[in-house]
Amino acid sequence: MGITVSKQVIPDDPNPPLRPSGIRIGTPAATTRGMQRADMERLGLWIGEALSDPDSAAMIERIQRDVVALCERFPVPGIA
Repeated sequence: MGITVSKQVIPDDPNPPLRPSGIRIGTPAATTRGMQRADMERLGLWIGEALSDPDSAAMIERIQRDVVALCERFPVPGIA
């Protein structure tokens, strides 16, 4: 749906590094683009919504369109 996250070791994770318990969502990529708290909250809501029904192709496509629209409002600095 266009939101990139990474699986990284988190403090006190009982699982081994190659099978972490969750994902870490870093904000530097978004804040560098100028996104603010409300934008981060929106991203979190989209992630939660997608996880609630991952088999809904229509919902995933809608979220992807919304993510693209958000990213178009905040271009990557230095990339034309």
